Amino acid sequence: MSAPAERAAVPGSYRPALRAGVLVGGPLYDGPATVHLVKDTGTGHAFKVGPREAFLLARMDGTRALDELGTEYAAAHGKRLGEAQWRQLLALLGTRGLLDGAPRPAAAPAAPAEPRTLWRGTLRLVADADATTARLHRVVRPLLHPAALVPLLLLVLALQTALVLRAGEALDATWALFRNPVLLVAAATLLWLSTALHELAHGVVARHYGGTVAEIGLRWRLPVVIMYCTVDNYPYLPTRWARIATAVAGAVMNLLFLLPFGALWLLAPPDDATRDACAALVLLGTVQALAMLIPLPPLDGYQIAGQLTRTLGLFTASRTYLGQALRRDAAARAYPAPARRAYLAYPAAVLLVLAGTGLALWAAARHLLTGS
Repeated sequence: MSAPAERAAVPGSYRPALRAGVLVGGPLYDGPATVHLVKDTGTGHAFKVGPREAFLLARMDGTRALDELGTEYAAAHGKRLGEAQWRQLLALLGTRGLLDGAPRPAAAPAAPAEPRTLWRGTLRLVADADATTARLHRVVRPLLHPAALVPLLLLVLALQTALVLRAGEALDATWALFRNPVLLVAAATLLWLSTALHELAHGVVARHYGGTVAEIGLRWRLPVVIMYCTVDNYPYLPTRWARIATAVAGAVMNLLFLLPFGALWLLAPPDDATRDACAALVLLGTVQALAMLIPLPPLDGYQIAGQLTRTLGLFTASRTYLGQALRRDAAARAYPAPARRAYLAYPAAVLLVLAGTGLALWAAARHLLTGS
């Protein structure tokens, strides 16, 4: 047994503290269970624990003796832990290296590197992605203040309103763009740049809320080449709002990127070719941004849906629950009411989004074919 577990023989004299870098996430529905994610950032090991264990872990900061923890636990759960239970819990935490002073276990094995070929692979662009993101965050932090962000979002809303009202014009301009190879290459280059900024926006906003960025690089599956930005510890950002903001930041960046082109579209002379190209770019860029918000894995919209419903593995869990409910399986009744609502609402929301997407595509095709 580890040293902390031995000291648990005298509960009142031991003040347990989690090792620095151990993160405890908020409650999530995982099927019928409620779990909390725990991660040791020093080793990369991650675990799931129940609400009672998370209650104690969140209070193990070295300021409370076991007697105090036991009193708080009893007040919250109506039961006091016995010495044997304390020994078992502390031994488990010590074995996993989560307690300050316990031996740290070996780091989790890194995922095997993908073989890099001409046709597929990844390439890290910076040695220290977190430091790079921190520098970017210092530059753009003023824009994340509501005084700057709210007017920018209002401009985005105004541009999207204009796009809806002048959708026919934008569709005609987009059709013309696809028949002009030079302008098409220019638009494709700008849209690629927008995807790069999309990824960096995830990292910058995560950094704004205390997160870290593990990697920035390029990933290719020819003919597609995209930039990626891996946000480390995303599930452990301090609030649900921080996690939603991080997930939605990419799409918002895509829409902000369109503002100068939207201004050229709306303000350029009517017969200016640049005006038509900008109209097409605004339409294509909007489609690009909104596509990322579709709530299907691995898109950003799926991460947002998971945070809104406080669920883990929403797609799979929803499918499992629906199957049980349709079969009138007794296991379906074990789900908490909020989980049942989430698992029913999610497929309905996906169908609604897909139906809306299909309707928009039908209307666009009808306009291009009939001019109406």
